Amino acid sequence: MKKDDIDTLFEQNRTDFDVHDTPQGHQKRFLAKLNAKTEAEKNVSKEKQTEKGNWWKPISIAATIAVLIAIGFLFQNNEAKASDLASVSPEMEKTQSFFTSAINKELQTLKSFDTPETKELVADALTQIEVLEKEYETLKGDLAESGNDKRVIYAMITNFQNRIDLLENVIKTIEEIKTLKANRNENTI
Repeated sequence: MKKDDIDTLFEQNRTDFDVHDTPQGHQKRFLAKLNAKTEAEKNVSKEKQTEKGNWWKPISIAATIAVLIAIGFLFQNNEAKASDLASVSPEMEKTQSFFTSAINKELQTLKSFDTPETKELVADALTQIEVLEKEYETLKGDLAESGNDKRVIYAMITNFQNRIDLLENVIKTIEEIKTLKANRNENTI
């Protein structure tokens, strides 16, 4: 059947279909129910969107915490690497220990010669040692950045050697000065 035939059929039988009158206010009640249902569907839709949209907040917080922990771990590792030669290998730890004890021994010897006659010489030597120690601190940072590059390790060992050589030379000079002074005193007597 065509659409026109259906429309004609309804028009001809309209009185057969209109058995009851529509109660008053039916249209208002129907629209109210329809609006209530539409609002309920919107609320459910918003709740689903909220539930779906809320998953990103905990995940983003967790991701942020994970990134901060990773950054902290990397900085902690860099600080450990930047500590000194001891972080490179057990052999380098022994080397560093040897140089450190030798430098401390020489420093004690130098400080024992701190007299009014040698005061300037000792102060100058200590200033030069401070400069070398600052260079060593820079080398520690370079060691961490370079990933234990052998050239940096060699520079660190050379720095230790330079400090020892400096201290030995100053101590030798002070001893020569004392010997010369003692000889002069013997010759004058």
